[in-house]
Amino acid sequence: MIPCSSSASLVTYIFGDSLTEVGNNNYLQLSLAKSNYPHYGVDFNGGKATGRFTNGRTIADKLGISSPPPYLSLSPTDDAILKGVNYASGGAGILNETGLYFIERLSFDDQIKNFEATKQSMKTKIGDEAANKLCNEAVYFIGIGSNDYVNNFLQPFLEDGQQYTHDEFLGLLISTLGEQLTRLYQVGARKMVFHGLGPLGCIPSQRAKSSRGQCLGQVNLWVQQFNSKVKKLIGTLNAHLPSSQLIFADTYQAVLDLIENPTAYGFKVSNTSCCNVDTKLGGLCLPNSKLCSNRSDYVFWDAFHPSDAANVVLAEHFFSTIISKSPSPAPQPSH
Repeated sequence: MIPCSSSASLVTYIFGDSLTEVGNNNYLQLSLAKSNYPHYGVDFNGGKATGRFTNGRTIADKLGISSPPPYLSLSPTDDAILKGVNYASGGAGILNETGLYFIERLSFDDQIKNFEATKQSMKTKIGDEAANKLCNEAVYFIGIGSNDYVNNFLQPFLEDGQQYTHDEFLGLLISTLGEQLTRLYQVGARKMVFHGLGPLGCIPSQRAKSSRGQCLGQVNLWVQQFNSKVKKLIGTLNAHLPSSQLIFADTYQAVLDLIENPTAYGFKVSNTSCCNVDTKLGGLCLPNSKLCSNRSDYVFWDAFHPSDAANVVLAEHFFSTIISKSPSPAPQPSH
């Protein structure tokens, strides 16, 4: 299904949230979902913050030959649009109301609109036929849904959590996602990989709500229900959309194992973050926050996001999941 990345022609388009963002929100003047300040990027090339929500590389940096640039950094005539683009935005969700309090962020709908604009630019550049072929052969990585829980449904002061039961909310997420994936298909996406959600009940921001700092079982149960419904949705879309090759990459169990047995993967701490964050004040790593002494010992960098070292392990799991489901060789993570 997915061409092997030994051929440098693998074109990847990435959609998602802060787990895969590489700097789009830096260009959104009013956005409160930003990480373009220390100590973010302390272990990235050059040691500078780039807008990635971790100390080094995100999973997106390992999803292709080289990490595609953020959409908002490119002009419509830029040749880079033919080689891959990252549309991901911190705070984004499947639902447009998700992450509302970040003021500016690119929801999944916004990201699809931006990809539609990219497709138009491609047509102008290389003609309709070549643009369609490029889009049909490219690989689309989509990782979205975490914020629909963490920065929407699980927030007691927001409407969705009060207005819907979880079953109703899940129904809304899945029907919306189905329309969104169909829209991507209509623009030319055929090879889509949807990255399922990890155990959100175990991220430090959620553990902080437990009196004993434990994982929140109810949240993890909801996430598993979401994953199960998305998997079913993807089966339905594959059956109904000609030539579609959608894959559901389920890494829930692998991530849970990393959190429950960190030492098996070379980590020491998985219940709290390397950066000493205040979960009541947003949970991001601020310039005045104190860092742990050995960053590679920690699975989590801040209250929400894995560390660079954890992202290396997670990317390996992600790719092995795709390979196991793919009839032809999948791309290997780039190091």
